[in-house]
Amino acid sequence: MRLLVQRVAQASVEVDGQIIGAIQRGLLVLIGFHKEDTLDLLPQAAHKLLNLRIFSDEAGKMNRSVREVSGSLLIVSQFTLYGRLEKGFRPSFIEAAPGDVAHSLYEAFLAELRRQAPDVSVQTGRFGAMMKVHLTNDGPVTVLLEFTGRKS
Repeated sequence: MRLLVQRVAQASVEVDGQIIGAIQRGLLVLIGFHKEDTLDLLPQAAHKLLNLRIFSDEAGKMNRSVREVSGSLLIVSQFTLYGRLEKGFRPSFIEAAPGDVAHSLYEAFLAELRRQAPDVSVQTGRFGAMMKVHLTNDGPVTVLLEFTGRKS
């Protein structure tokens, strides 16, 4: 499971010309699932995301979480996070979870975020749709988180 986390001043996701999710200050999270990912990864990933200290405190140090700054989350599925380019120029997505599995994991992850942080607004894209993501990156600050239950 990969989460590409961007600290944003604002972000939105559009499908067919309609804004379906939007936030102000918070985190835009592009999320992809590996073919071997399971539900067991979700609580730890949600906890890490909700407590990731990448917002500035009074001294200007990254020392505050999305919860501490009353920020929001915009979670957007993106299977291309598991694109591989060892050969050629077209990505291979054989490592990405099949659509039905990824969709179940995505919905379960959203539920886990809402369970752990009912006070944090969680907005979403639309799984499997062609989306246009708009954002104003804040910093910029971008972090890649990876969670795996696979044996190395």
